[in-house]
Amino acid sequence: MKPVALLLLLLTATSVFAQEGSKAPEISFRVVKDFFQIPSDMFMAEAVGVALDSKGHIFILNRGNHPVLEFNADGSFITTFGEGSPLFTTPHSIRFDSQDNLWYVNSAANLVVKFDPKRRVEQALGRREEPWVYLTHGIERAIPPPASFYQPTDTVVGPDGSTYVTDGYGNSRVVKFAHEGTLIKYWGDRGTKPGQFNTPHSIVMDANSTLYVADRQNDRIQVFDTDGNLKTVWNLDGPAWSLCITPGPRQVLFVGSVGHVYKLDLEGHVLGKFGKLGRLPGWFDSIHALACPDEKTLYLANEFSYRFDKVVLQ
Repeated sequence: MKPVALLLLLLTATSVFAQEGSKAPEISFRVVKDFFQIPSDMFMAEAVGVALDSKGHIFILNRGNHPVLEFNADGSFITTFGEGSPLFTTPHSIRFDSQDNLWYVNSAANLVVKFDPKRRVEQALGRREEPWVYLTHGIERAIPPPASFYQPTDTVVGPDGSTYVTDGYGNSRVVKFAHEGTLIKYWGDRGTKPGQFNTPHSIVMDANSTLYVADRQNDRIQVFDTDGNLKTVWNLDGPAWSLCITPGPRQVLFVGSVGHVYKLDLEGHVLGKFGKLGRLPGWFDSIHALACPDEKTLYLANEFSYRFDKVVLQ
């Protein structure tokens, strides 16, 4: 058997694991009512991001007038930031690295911005369009350089400081940068074959530096090493919108989809799922982001309900 044919056969066999999603046991859960104590004069728009720092503070990201809100672990409000800045015109995701730097993705502006723990800009990857240049037609038909993005979606930072960006709606690739922000490599293009993507929408890394990419429109998760070598593919019975991975020695992966969340082990077996489609509290719509500080606690961003939920699994 040819090596390529053997690889495809192995990937097909492995991907069967996650197809168990439709038969997976239902996980009992409850939504903590009114957990986030959002001030009454602050109104949420599309709920797109949620992340926790090392203190257990919860940060939520939305497309309203107050883009980033910070809460204590008990849901009490602390502060906001990002109001009025052009960096926050079209927020898409937020993550924290091991040093408590906040990584923020602005999809339409083609930017990934690193804020230090004092919320000062420390690094910016990509580049915003400069309208005055485009209006001169000087680069009307220019191809963006490899280090620029085309509507990126998410990011994760490895233990060596390397940054991985899912880039995203336009380029359908993963881009790797060194700690100092120089481009190392990128992989993937638009398609349905193993290693190709159709809207890579979320990315996480486990304790062994294995990368998991939510290939949203292909209804699957693709697994890579840090050099972009494909390890396996897990097919799902719905789109993979968002990913989070628990800390600790026994890590599990939660996958936000439309109306429900999958729970997987790191071999790709679906351990269970919960949720039903709807836009009232207790139901879920497109889960644009989720955070999982442990195996029983999740925070969900319901994009089109303009709502953030704390969910406790029974």
